[in-house]
Amino acid sequence: MSEKPNPIQIQKFLAGVNYPADRSTLVSTAEKEGADGDVLNALKSIPEKEYDSPTAVSSAVSDSADN
Repeated sequence: MSEKPNPIQIQKFLAGVNYPADRSTLVSTAEKEGADGDVLNALKSIPEKEYDSPTAVSSAVSDSADN
């Protein structure tokens, strides 16, 4: 099983995102920034909705990893 990336790792790959942003924007930005598989999988597992801040993304990743 892969490890859950921490919020700092995830945000490192989302530096160029303009919020609000939806899941597909977050995933594509992380891919362009060279995110590894754990980060991409974490972002792909969050609910499909608009996120208004980096904190909202981190919370969604944390919540989805706990399920």
